[in-house]
Amino acid sequence: MDSDWHTINIEIPFASNKHALIVKQVIEVDAELQPHAVKRELSVRDDKLIATFRTLTVRLARLTLNGFLENVDLVVRTIEVFGEGAEQKAS
Repeated sequence: MDSDWHTINIEIPFASNKHALIVKQVIEVDAELQPHAVKRELSVRDDKLIATFRTLTVRLARLTLNGFLENVDLVVRTIEVFGEGAEQKAS
């Protein structure tokens, strides 16, 4: 049955391990909308967020990856605006 699943692995580098952990923690709070059809594993190694997705269809793989990357982008932009560097810019 596992051979029917489509797998995507992605590694996203960040400026620090702390930023990678923040993104992981923010994203993993939300469960997948179709847990029977999409399996997600998130981990952090050094300064990289590592995501593995297994989906039942190629279409779900594309939609899942697009949604994940949009969420990563939102968290990164939020870190830029409200993170430690933002405090220094405001001074």
